Amino acid sequence: MDGLSEDLPSVPSDTLRWISAEYYGLNGGHYDILESPPSPVEFSRICHISRPVLIKGYVIPSLQRWSDQYLIDTMGERPLSVAATPNGYADAVTHNSDGKRYFAEPHYQNLTMRSLLSSLESPSGSNNHEGDIYYLQSQNGNLYPSSYFTPGDTEGGCELVNLRGDVPAEVPWCSEALGRCPDAVNLWIGDSRSVTSIHSDPYENIYHVARGSKTFLLLPPTESWCLKERMYPHATYGRESEGSPLLLKPSPSTIPPVRWSSILHPEQPGSLPETSHPIIIRVEAGETLYLPAGWWHHVRQSGLSIALNWWYDIEPRGPAWVWLRLLRGVAVAAAEGEEADG
Repeated sequence: MDGLSEDLPSVPSDTLRWISAEYYGLNGGHYDILESPPSPVEFSRICHISRPVLIKGYVIPSLQRWSDQYLIDTMGERPLSVAATPNGYADAVTHNSDGKRYFAEPHYQNLTMRSLLSSLESPSGSNNHEGDIYYLQSQNGNLYPSSYFTPGDTEGGCELVNLRGDVPAEVPWCSEALGRCPDAVNLWIGDSRSVTSIHSDPYENIYHVARGSKTFLLLPPTESWCLKERMYPHATYGRESEGSPLLLKPSPSTIPPVRWSSILHPEQPGSLPETSHPIIIRVEAGETLYLPAGWWHHVRQSGLSIALNWWYDIEPRGPAWVWLRLLRGVAVAAAEGEEADG
């Protein structure tokens, strides 16, 4: 954004720890559960408080028909861009064979819905490269990109346009409360082998599980200092030839390094400082999680999981954006020669 410095300040660690302790003292580690969706006024207050809320009773009737066969028939042979990794960690810090750690982006492979579901339900089946783990996780609005909400949109490059009739373009009580349309709407399909590494997003996130379940490990923005972010060189998984195993390929030096948490497994005991206060929320099929902007989240899933999310931009003119950036202001070290935690 114009007028914003690209450099984060170096905030004294004792200041960050005081902010963290003060916030926890005021809020504790609880989260609210609503038995029915909030009104726009109620949701506006929820966003103002900016703490996660598990919402029950938000029913999207058309999702009830989303059997495997329905998804296969509806999507037909339309190709999907699916993330493929050898370890289930896409967009995550990974050790390479050269002994260094990289921020690794997945290899993207075109699959039909039939091939994707077959590979997830039978990982060793013929549709799967041996050892590959697939996750439909494209985050550019694979159902509704931002261009959909501007005049003149057609498909907007949307891979899942065939499913738009089943998924509302926005969440009414959220759009009315925030006074804006979503920036992107995404579909996620994967299984328990795919794990989302801990990170935060500058969006108000409405996350609805349609099948399976998701377990979120959450930390508030006030505990950003716990995540020990580092600068990691960029790399991408790729193949030497069609059908060969995935290998991590370091990117050219012209690609800038990526700032990412060095806590690889925050769910494991001892990975986070004792003074941190993670919140664990399991979201079952038919339930919806409000995940506030800036909250750190690490996500695991059970069985074959299908989920939707609506990303709403935060208001950049208020203090929230500056506050979130300040809380990440601890000095960041280069990853070279350091051991990753967790």
